Amino acid sequence: MRASATWLKSMGTRFRAAGGTVGCAQLTNYTAQYCEWGSGPPVVLVPGLAGGFELLGPLAASLARDFRVISYQLRGEDNCFALRRPFNLNDLVDDLAEFLRWLRLEKPTVFGVSFGGVLALEFAARFPHQLKELVLQGVGARFEKSLLQLIAGTVLSRFPLPHDSQFVNQFFNLLFGRPQKSEELVDFVTRQIWQTDQSVMAHRFQMVRRYHMHHRFDKIRVPTLILSGDRDILVSRRRLQELRQGIAQAQGVDLPGCGHLAFATHPELIARQVRKFLAA
Repeated sequence: MRASATWLKSMGTRFRAAGGTVGCAQLTNYTAQYCEWGSGPPVVLVPGLAGGFELLGPLAASLARDFRVISYQLRGEDNCFALRRPFNLNDLVDDLAEFLRWLRLEKPTVFGVSFGGVLALEFAARFPHQLKELVLQGVGARFEKSLLQLIAGTVLSRFPLPHDSQFVNQFFNLLFGRPQKSEELVDFVTRQIWQTDQSVMAHRFQMVRRYHMHHRFDKIRVPTLILSGDRDILVSRRRLQELRQGIAQAQGVDLPGCGHLAFATHPELIARQVRKFLAA
């Protein structure tokens, strides 16, 4: 029994959203695995650059108390060989639009985190009548060309890394914003991120290097909640303010003590802000 408990702890079982219903959506370009939790108004979670929808487990569990939460795997997440057929950021946005049609969801709330926040922004700009509200966390008006991000992008793109690279793991630790007391949470996040193939991470990283929303803010016509950790090293205050001021119906909320991975470290705080926003 003790060995089983140790194994479950090492796998981060406590942070996975239990009780979800898993399914597969047959989309035009790939078969998207997805999962649903809870019941109520639909909220679609768009996962980030790595880790898949499983990394959103803590947030999905918190939101599922009041909403029907749905998340899915981005193209390439379960099959890195999908990269043999070139696709870009717009193709991933088309995948999201097709996924919502496949589920027959009419104007759900779309919630994107990090890289998924970029996809959600683009979806809201291109399909403003297909969502009711937009929620974002860990995204700014454009990609930050900081030294840290350029180094990370170069390493991912050019150097093969072992499955458990200490260099990249230290980079992941910076995304927490501050040292974590729970080693189990750190292990869960690190292990889950490495479930995404390095080639897929590098491909997604290259997609957003030239991304920016300038001159297209007026296309987003839905109420928007923009959440940002005050310790997020990947989103500067300047780019965050550009986004909040550019979207007409945007409401900004700072998350104290949170880093880029706030959706994993402070899911209850984020869920509380989302409930408040959607109730209004």
